[in-house]
Amino acid sequence: MLRFLTAGESHGPGLVAVVEGLPKGLSITHDDFALELGRRRHGYGRGKRMAIETDDLEILGGIRHGETLGSPVSVLIRNSEWSKWSEVMSPEPGEAGKEITRPRPGHADLAGMIKYDTQDARDILERASARETAARTIAGVLAKSLLNVVGVTVISHVVSIGPVQSDGPIPGPEDGAKIDASEVRCFDQHGSERMIEAIDQARNDRDTLGGVFEVLAYDVPVGIGSHVHYDRRLDGILAAALMSIPAIKGVEVGDGFAVAGLRGSKAHDEIMQVDGRLGRETNRAGGVEGGISNGEVIRVRGAMKPISTLMQPLRTIDMTTGEPAQAVRERSDVCAVPAAGVVGEQMVAFSLAAEFQRKFGGDTVTEFAAAVTRHRASVHLRTSR
Repeated sequence: MLRFLTAGESHGPGLVAVVEGLPKGLSITHDDFALELGRRRHGYGRGKRMAIETDDLEILGGIRHGETLGSPVSVLIRNSEWSKWSEVMSPEPGEAGKEITRPRPGHADLAGMIKYDTQDARDILERASARETAARTIAGVLAKSLLNVVGVTVISHVVSIGPVQSDGPIPGPEDGAKIDASEVRCFDQHGSERMIEAIDQARNDRDTLGGVFEVLAYDVPVGIGSHVHYDRRLDGILAAALMSIPAIKGVEVGDGFAVAGLRGSKAHDEIMQVDGRLGRETNRAGGVEGGISNGEVIRVRGAMKPISTLMQPLRTIDMTTGEPAQAVRERSDVCAVPAAGVVGEQMVAFSLAAEFQRKFGGDTVTEFAAAVTRHRASVHLRTSR
């Protein structure tokens, strides 16, 4: 069973990711991790911290001479600013410094302060911070490497920022580099330019913007996931994975929200012969029917709310005095949708890799790949006409 855990706080000494269940023999290097972490840091609208962070990595276990051992993989991402925060975030007993008592609307601050009975929002915001997704990226890198072995490619792109919608086509599996070349990770050049203008305007207004990203998984065979239990349905697994990312408030599989307004005759993907095989001319279902992959491109979207830390803070209540106040202001981005898309890509990849491992197993990469190859051959025979 493939799973991962992360530990660490935003301004702590570092973040740790532990990934369990990988087969032996998966090729992976320090540079593979560094490349994906770099993609997560970039994107127009990010704050100054992204220029400071270097994501200093140390592989602690599970990899030897560039290959996984079959044991848990553990990676440490050190905080390059730890020296500035070593007293405030020290694990040893001592003074915590000035407490943060003015929770931010839209953040975990208030609910977390009440739940964990603390007057200091820092006890909550440090872990609730999206910085934790750097550790998730480690898990995503390993998952994408495993999927690559069996020919599955996962990419993401931004489809809207604020009011600006992209009018571009759906990218293909070979378009990842072109997407990353856009400052907002939009496949549509005209859309990219308009998104940058919207971010600049929000920055001038000292405000923030959200948006929508789409994750696409190519060459996923029929049969991943299951209809038999709620926690085995692939669409439910993917939705939970995306919704778990900080600031994501909506998830759509395929044309989910659009088809809700259509008649059934216009909402489904008719089955027909395409090039001598069973196939579809449309993919409104996003590659999943009845909780099972149907052989079409997996297509899911995540809607990210505007960042809740504002340069013009919203109204709140000081939890110590009970008096009206302005919310605390920490460093913030104007827009992090391009980075959220990268994280969404990692979470979808990990979810798919976990379901592949559940179905095909294998203690080694060779065994895993052989099982997937046999399954693809079986599907090919059953769908050929």
